[in-house]
Amino acid sequence: MRALAHRPFRLYFCGQAVSILGSWIQQVALAWLVYRLTGSAALLGLAAFAALAPILVVGPLAGAWIDRHDRRRLLMQVQVLLFIQASALAALTWFELIGPSLIILMSLSLGVLNAFDTPLRQSLIPVMVGGRDDLPNALALNAMLFNLGRFIGPPIAGLMLGFMSEAACFLLNAFSYLALLWGVAAMRLAANAPAAGSVGHVFKEGVRYAFDTWPIRSLLIVLALLNLTASAYAVLLPVFAKEVFHGDARTLGLLWGAAGCGAFVATLMLATRQSVRATLNLAIFCVVLAALALLAFPLSADLLIALPALAALGFGISGANVGINTVMQTIAPDRLRGRVVSFFSSIRFGLDAIGGLIAGSLAALSSAPAALLGEAALLVATGAWLLSRAGRLRQSIRTP
Repeated sequence: MRALAHRPFRLYFCGQAVSILGSWIQQVALAWLVYRLTGSAALLGLAAFAALAPILVVGPLAGAWIDRHDRRRLLMQVQVLLFIQASALAALTWFELIGPSLIILMSLSLGVLNAFDTPLRQSLIPVMVGGRDDLPNALALNAMLFNLGRFIGPPIAGLMLGFMSEAACFLLNAFSYLALLWGVAAMRLAANAPAAGSVGHVFKEGVRYAFDTWPIRSLLIVLALLNLTASAYAVLLPVFAKEVFHGDARTLGLLWGAAGCGAFVATLMLATRQSVRATLNLAIFCVVLAALALLAFPLSADLLIALPALAALGFGISGANVGINTVMQTIAPDRLRGRVVSFFSSIRFGLDAIGGLIAGSLAALSSAPAALLGEAALLVATGAWLLSRAGRLRQSIRTP
């Protein structure tokens, strides 16, 4: 917990904890609203895709915009816009004006705002902890908040939906953004030196840096293949729960819980890493572990074997994503950090959304286990490719 010794990060940590909890509550309530209004599983998938897809398109340009402005002030402005978006969603729901078209539109607007919010928060963390020494710990603690929110938020949302409307959940999320706004406003951080030139020029500079810097390029390739394949398991979990394990909603909850438990343990382990090289070693191990777990999970028809496989898969995906983010932020110079983080976020969440659509299509053509086995084969090849370059990656990191 050493990163919490820095007051700016401590303020961010408290505000972010509240904000993430509100975001998970809204995510569950929105899914429930979609299904209650339409009864359409297809619209559920479309709404989820609409909330993630903009980050793939807008994210890289958002990074260029971020590096041209004061990141702290820009983050505060984005929190205000997120507050307005969630409040509008609450009002539309309360007055029963919401419908499928408006839900997709609101999901798209949330996706665009998140395309700015995610890289903004991530790029400010190194400044909050005063440099690179405590950066791995800070990023791991930030990821730990996300996984804790995934544990706590959905049950709270379920309780709220039992005796209140979806609008109350959306309104609660709106006010949760004010907690992070307060934390950022209370910080005393020096403004970053803005990048010179137009957004297009700054964007091209970031692309050129990512392409010409071998460690960044290699890690982005691994990141893309990991989230295109391994992260797609979540879309197919309801199919496995019902058709493979012959269970019900409780079975699905066990499967989700196993993956979430593994992800949480991974962030705890990353928080104990004392160096960037140690973080890289754990990230490499996690990619290989995710490949093997993705191969083992669809081969098992026994829930007692599938649950540990999912825990390993959750551990691998979370550890690899957070570890790669940490290494990339350590390598990148401060003037380019917003762009590098935006490339990470775009690939991480954008390809996650695309991978889910591909997995669903493959499962419809064949079966859910066959779809995951095909993606596992690609991820195993990725793990082998990464292991063959692990030595060069370690040597390219100058920070001990």
